[in-house]
Amino acid sequence: MNATVGLFTEIPETLHDSLKNYIETHPDWDQNRVLTAALSLFLLQNGDTDRSAARIYLETLFHQC
Repeated sequence: MNATVGLFTEIPETLHDSLKNYIETHPDWDQNRVLTAALSLFLLQNGDTDRSAARIYLETLFHQC
């Protein structure tokens, strides 16, 4: 990935707890990596035809970012 931007959002506390638990048991993942993978997959599944979303999703999964 080239440039990045900051993102501020509020999520339900239970979702945040699940995210923290996942990160604690998967040391190769951090909050940014999880959210990048989730957002890029969402865009792919919902009709985004931009190939960069697919590239970012795959790079994030295979930790090449």
